[in-house]
Amino acid sequence: MKYNKFVEILSKARINRYLKATKGDTKKAMTLYRLKLSQEFFTVISCFEIALRNKIDKHCILNFGNDWLRNAAQKNGIFDNQNTIITKRNINVAVQKLGVSYTHNKLIAELGFGFWRYLFAQKQYKATDRILLQIFPLKPKSTPTIQYNQNYVFNQLAKINKFRNRIAHHEPICFISNKAVKDSSNARIHYETILQLFQWMNINESELLYGIDHIDRYCTQLDNL
Repeated sequence: MKYNKFVEILSKARINRYLKATKGDTKKAMTLYRLKLSQEFFTVISCFEIALRNKIDKHCILNFGNDWLRNAAQKNGIFDNQNTIITKRNINVAVQKLGVSYTHNKLIAELGFGFWRYLFAQKQYKATDRILLQIFPLKPKSTPTIQYNQNYVFNQLAKINKFRNRIAHHEPICFISNKAVKDSSNARIHYETILQLFQWMNINESELLYGIDHIDRYCTQLDNL
């Protein structure tokens, strides 16, 4: 496709940043826009989200029973208090949405990344008897300078969640923040965070992501444009 037609479809305002980042080279600007980095990331983050929620679910089943999540939002459930009212509401909305097709597994799948991240927020973490860090058996021990506690995990998940939402809203991840300068460092940092958390969960990320993870390759391609 010719550059003019490309811009006509996607808008000059959107493409201009890519053009500036490639110093006016229209072919490179189109290549940069078409780079499959976001697509690759979305796949990897989706796998991470599924792994995280399944680890949480299995651990909570052992501690709270097979239907722990729905029970947690019912009267006298672990989330039935003012401190975790939003968590309770999110569960009940999901249960209501599922209706007669409800199963525990469908409920787990219905709740998004933000919900699972917030289980590591202080009040939700306390409500679940402070057991959720146990899903990270290979997590390093805290040191005087770095506390690898529930708050640390919550913040790491928040970064991934924010990055995921940026991709979902079709925002670029190939620039230095607020600048028309192409850069892979931010993407690489988030990638390393995801891999690290996989490892802490004792999941072989190389085997899990085999054939679907080409993030390093696309980051290098970005750097070389």
